[in-house]
Amino acid sequence: MINRSRLVSQFKRMVEFDSETYHEREIADYLKEEMQQLGFAVTEDDAGFRLKERIADYGDAIPTGNLYGFLKGNTAGEPVLLSAHMDTVRPGIGKHAIEDENGVITSEGETVLGADDLSGIAAILEAVRSMKERDIPHPDIEVLFPVAEENYGKGSQLADYSTIHSKQAYVFDLSGEIGNAALAAPTLLSFEIKVKGKNAHAGFCPQLGINAIEIAANAISRIRQGWADEETTVNIGKISGGKQGNIVADECSLIGEIRSLKDDRAMEEWEKLKKVFEEAADCHGGNMEIFFEKQIEAYEIHEDEEVVRRFKKVCDDIGVEAVTHNTLGGSDNNHFVRNGIRGIVVACGMNEVHTTSEYTTADQLEKSALLALGLMTYQPS
Repeated sequence: MINRSRLVSQFKRMVEFDSETYHEREIADYLKEEMQQLGFAVTEDDAGFRLKERIADYGDAIPTGNLYGFLKGNTAGEPVLLSAHMDTVRPGIGKHAIEDENGVITSEGETVLGADDLSGIAAILEAVRSMKERDIPHPDIEVLFPVAEENYGKGSQLADYSTIHSKQAYVFDLSGEIGNAALAAPTLLSFEIKVKGKNAHAGFCPQLGINAIEIAANAISRIRQGWADEETTVNIGKISGGKQGNIVADECSLIGEIRSLKDDRAMEEWEKLKKVFEEAADCHGGNMEIFFEKQIEAYEIHEDEEVVRRFKKVCDDIGVEAVTHNTLGGSDNNHFVRNGIRGIVVACGMNEVHTTSEYTTADQLEKSALLALGLMTYQPS
């Protein structure tokens, strides 16, 4: 059902594009042409221009929006949305895919491969191509290839959901064996706390200073990091502060995040953390600036929902085991669910993602395309 060599060839071709977050212009132009050749009506939204206005890291990149495609069905049935994101993490400049005799595909070692998430895009495109070649009946099919997923789904957050008809979605953006699917994902809160003290000479008059690093250390010592409970994590991942060794530090900045499968638990941990820092600052005579953003919001899809039943049936049809679980990783699906689309995130042949050891295999790509084909052409009994 799937042209394996063509699928692998297209995947390798897409790897060659430099498509780090905010630099998706070239691959977006390529995908527009591919989608149009497959019969999709394709539109690109203004997400790139809106991101450029608000994201300092956007720099001089050419604005690129989310790509939406609509393929008219030739049989009755509810429309279905398939999605995979266009951007890759760093280092992603000069990627080149190499394949060994066992069908294992890696980069040459200096960059990520980009299977996150080009494996998903390749599977979706090949599934549509195979479906059309064999004239397999299908309902309306929608695809969404967002930008900037690797920055908390900033692209899909800006998508116009009034143009999407599907109420079920499959997001091809998960590690693990084909057949794995995530039904729940977390709220993710990011924060930066700038502790303000007062500088003074550390040798002559340290008593005149207020050490911001000491305030931060006092607060951190009272915070439980790592697992706050079985569904919630707290992490302070970066600290910087002070000017030099003989000056009492007047500022210390901390960057971190909180994740939880329960939105109210994430907010609860944030309030606890903020209170600890406020108390430490008050105790030492300092003060703070606090920057906080809820990047994505938690969701849960239940096992008995149609979107899950369809997935399990297709897995059975193609001979893979369906395994459902939760994840503490976010994706575009967080924004889909928040906008009324019941979606799940499915494995698509990405392994050791966000590292230069990332890989996929020809076998995984083929199974992923078979899964996409089955989801597109599924007919409920």
